[in-house]
Amino acid sequence: MAVRIRLKRMGAKNRPFYRLVVADSRSPRDGRFIEEIGYYDPTTEPATVSVKQERVLDWLRKGAQPSDTARALLEKSGAWQAWREEQKSRKER
Repeated sequence: MAVRIRLKRMGAKNRPFYRLVVADSRSPRDGRFIEEIGYYDPTTEPATVSVKQERVLDWLRKGAQPSDTARALLEKSGAWQAWREEQKSRKER
């Protein structure tokens, strides 16, 4: 099963709100998901990004691949840098 970290659109028309979820790559965008690991609200100024960093790192260790947009949000929250540092320290061993 290919697992992806991606966005699930929520909110009313013209008022988007996104949840960062872990889902099977075959499931639809707003369909079934495995776990919610954060959210993104582009309507606030500045945009709000909240991520459960430990859960994100756990899923990345298990092989989950983030979508392009999810990766950008992970970089903004700092979780992606933590993942890169972890990978770098593993290679040095």
